[in-house]
Amino acid sequence: MELLVVTGMSGAGKSTALAALADIGFYCVDNIPVLLLPQLVDVLAAEEAPRRIAVGIDAREVGHLGAFASVHLQLVQADHRVEILFLDAPDDVLVRRFAETRRRHPLGELPDAITDERAGLRSLRTRTTATIDTGGLRARELRQMIRDRYSAASVLHLVLTSFGFKTGLPSFADLVFDVRFLANPYDVADLRPRTGLDAEVAAFVLGQTDAAVLLDHLEGLLRFVVPRSVREGRSYLTVALGCTGGQHRSVALTEALAQRLSAGEPLSRPPPQLIIRHRDLPEAAAKEMAHA
Repeated sequence: MELLVVTGMSGAGKSTALAALADIGFYCVDNIPVLLLPQLVDVLAAEEAPRRIAVGIDAREVGHLGAFASVHLQLVQADHRVEILFLDAPDDVLVRRFAETRRRHPLGELPDAITDERAGLRSLRTRTTATIDTGGLRARELRQMIRDRYSAASVLHLVLTSFGFKTGLPSFADLVFDVRFLANPYDVADLRPRTGLDAEVAAFVLGQTDAAVLLDHLEGLLRFVVPRSVREGRSYLTVALGCTGGQHRSVALTEALAQRLSAGEPLSRPPPQLIIRHRDLPEAAAKEMAHA
């Protein structure tokens, strides 16, 4: 059986993640007592078509978290595949989310409850196999990330995303490249209000000699890294290209890199699923914050 333990800080998005997992076919159970995990797995494993399981565990289970190490070992020794996903966010973000939703933290008053929760989850976090910092993510972005990461574990999801440094690094990126050394279309009055999706803006960016050299290097790097990531068993690899505002250079280069990688020989066997995102384009600004 494939068991995904979804844990982390209250307010970091566990409910959002579990809902996204349910949408892609996981059997989801929230806040199950740790000691009941083996029984749950055994029951579902007996089905004719066993399902993938996702369980939510948080600090409310503090009385049973000490048993997780032995339960985890029991499941692994029974040849079940166990992954632990930890969702986190900076303390100030968690405080703000509780204030905005007017929800009470399950462990009491803020900010002491956050400190207590981090301490209670410390032993569980040491066993984490994947971590997502949702501090800079909106609910829709987190749901999409969960769907991309877990919808088809046998296929590598290669995500190419543009972003602007002025709004911060994407915390979910595996590889980050700074493209601010290229001439900026923002400095051209006619191009400033457009984006890298515009043909004239793309021509301005991609017509630079350094842009072509950069794309050659990036393509070569990914053609080296992707098949090895597949061999490692990874299901998710995010490559982020950043410029100042995430509107022009990074967008044009991300699109051009995607076109290069889609042409010619497949990057790996099986071929990865290529996903293109532009984090800071205007249409992305209306996405809601992750409050779950």
